[in-house]
Amino acid sequence: MAWLLQGGEVLRDGALGRGDLALDGGMVAATAPAAARRLDAAGLLVLPGLVDLHGDAHERGLQPRPGIGFPPALALRDSAAQLLASGITTAFLGVTLSWEPGLRSLATWRALLAALAAARPHPLDLRVHLRFEADNLEALEEALADIAAGRVHLLGFNDHTPSILKKLGNAKEVAKYAGRAGMGAEEFRALVEAVAARRGEVPAARARLAAAAAAAGIPMLSHDDASLEDRACFRGLGARLCEFPMAEAVAAEARAQGEHVVMGAPNVVRGGSHLGWASAAPLAERGLVTVLASDYHWPALLAAPFAMAARGRLGLAEAWALVSANPAAAAGLRDRGALAPGLRGDAVLVDPAGPAVVAVFCAGEAALLTAAAVARLG
Repeated sequence: MAWLLQGGEVLRDGALGRGDLALDGGMVAATAPAAARRLDAAGLLVLPGLVDLHGDAHERGLQPRPGIGFPPALALRDSAAQLLASGITTAFLGVTLSWEPGLRSLATWRALLAALAAARPHPLDLRVHLRFEADNLEALEEALADIAAGRVHLLGFNDHTPSILKKLGNAKEVAKYAGRAGMGAEEFRALVEAVAARRGEVPAARARLAAAAAAAGIPMLSHDDASLEDRACFRGLGARLCEFPMAEAVAAEARAQGEHVVMGAPNVVRGGSHLGWASAAPLAERGLVTVLASDYHWPALLAAPFAMAARGRLGLAEAWALVSANPAAAAGLRDRGALAPGLRGDAVLVDPAGPAVVAVFCAGEAALLTAAAVARLG
């Protein structure tokens, strides 16, 4: 079905202006056919759909409480509804493939991939951001096969084992990790120590993963770079995205190398990192952060550009690039991130008073029409 969204404030060419947006054949169109369905967008913002490079809130659907699991198909169905309600039209699900049993295990990875395959085609473009834990050597061959088979769309290099090792003396922290894995505390401690004993094999495994991603043509990112040496190491593997750098100097050096720097939208909305790391908003205003991701809270991705604009240093149009055009470019998706003829018809209609999503269009089709949107149909 073709659509004509009439009289809204449309974000085009980096600026908001009153006008119409036509969607036809799955694309943004220069004009709409006479038979196009009309929606009165007066008073609404008509914006490019959000592109989320890292969102792992689906984990709460899989395991809402430690040790309490639900089928991946059910979790994904709920996740897709939440994503659309947040205006996200392209979602890279951050799926952690760890050496831990339970939520982040190889078994869960397999089940999620199967559920995603069964859910397609879906109006929302659901993709996989493989967050591979460095010490998960037992799952390496399967990860390589999944990359080669096209089941992975973004590769992230994770390494949380050292920080877990430091917390083994903290009973509360151990209980948290053990509960997620469905293990007893002492059993979990023994597992961590056994995994860490093979640390010397990690560099070779990383090199194989990087080679596989390069061969498949998928982008790579490093996660939680603590130092310039960390960033240089992953840059050498081909990871041209720097995600959640732990120091401003790391972000600055990545930008000097022409790399995208990703930080969390919740950081912006809450006014700072929940871990006490760098604050994303001022870094974005200085050009040191180029992409915002939902991280653990999908609604924050929509709220973040408005929070940035409220700070008074970036306009909404400029801030919106952090959640749409820039992440699309970082992921190599040249067909989206803007509302221009010939690009994928991904658009979100937002009531700025909320801000609240009124309607979402994915590939030119109405994926979400709220009651407010239905009342505006012609």
